[in-house]
Amino acid sequence: MNAQPSTPADPAAPYVRLDAVSKKFGDFPAVDEVSLEIRRGEIFCLLGGSGSGKTTLLRMMAGFETPSGGRIYIDGEDMSVVPPYERPVNMMFQSYALFPHMSVEKNVSFGLEQEALGRPEIRRRVAEILEIVQMGPYAGRKPHQLSGGQRQRVALARALAKRPKLLLLDEPLAALDRKLRERTQFELRSIQERLGVTFIVVTHDQEEAMTLGTRLGVMDRGRIVQVGTPAEIYESPVNRFVADFIGSVNLLEGRVADRGEHDLTIRCEPFGCTVRTPRCIECSPGDTVWAAIRPEKIALASDGSTSEASGDNRVRGKVREVAYMGDVSICLVEIDSGKTVRVTLPNRTGLAAQHELRHASVTLSWDAESPVILTR
Repeated sequence: MNAQPSTPADPAAPYVRLDAVSKKFGDFPAVDEVSLEIRRGEIFCLLGGSGSGKTTLLRMMAGFETPSGGRIYIDGEDMSVVPPYERPVNMMFQSYALFPHMSVEKNVSFGLEQEALGRPEIRRRVAEILEIVQMGPYAGRKPHQLSGGQRQRVALARALAKRPKLLLLDEPLAALDRKLRERTQFELRSIQERLGVTFIVVTHDQEEAMTLGTRLGVMDRGRIVQVGTPAEIYESPVNRFVADFIGSVNLLEGRVADRGEHDLTIRCEPFGCTVRTPRCIECSPGDTVWAAIRPEKIALASDGSTSEASGDNRVRGKVREVAYMGDVSICLVEIDSGKTVRVTLPNRTGLAAQHELRHASVTLSWDAESPVILTR
């Protein structure tokens, strides 16, 4: 069944719109009433752990799975039951799925040949896209003669050669080593900006999502629990799952002791400290809340270097472990209550200074603005 012709879409309207989309396998809801709007020309990353529903959602947008409920709109047209080959969409798979017996040029031109384009147009498009992905000199090579990063570029070129309005990428960089993956992330952004194609990327890698994505959608158990820019997701998570899933975090459980007009006081008895913050939320004295504090926002000082070792937003402890990571060191501090707090310190003073921290008695402190207060 083909989508009915429609009037030109409003440029300000969402380019992709999911309206209460669900997918059940038997009684199991792999995707549970997801509603989402994706803007024209952005890189939107679907981020979540294994089984969160992100790949199933992507496959429904591609047309490889049919929704059990809800609607999928692309550029203003209902694509919910349109077959994959009639959608203005292409998909790049994690395995790349290159034809091993074909050259790079033939792999990229294959889809264009199926559309019965003229040879001059095919040659022009293939040369253009290979230049964009910097694979022109390798046009005559077979996939087994390429590195992992080069195969990834060929798969991307093949996906883009047909000029889709929407490109879906399922874990596109998972097969690459760390350094190559980091470099390719920036290359993907550059290519996307040059072509203006809307990208939707599925990944479980938080750093990859934050580097690539204009916005992120964090998924958990078939639902999107938060949508926002990388900074919004990291700095203002909506719940403990998002706070814990994106980066590292210390979650200090406590009860609201006082809720003033401009600040909130939380007594965290398991951690032996009091958190005071101007970040007011809807809660009442006695309510259980969690103060989420990122490790890099905690200051660490030896007990002898500070005159104040008690008070709001500070706690004493002893450094139990130090992991040297090159640019930073990760310190695990056992505070007086027995709980462990993670602290990240920039390595400005060399390895010797960080080594001296092990087993040192310290005071941890943080700015009142640093904690994010969560109720769930």
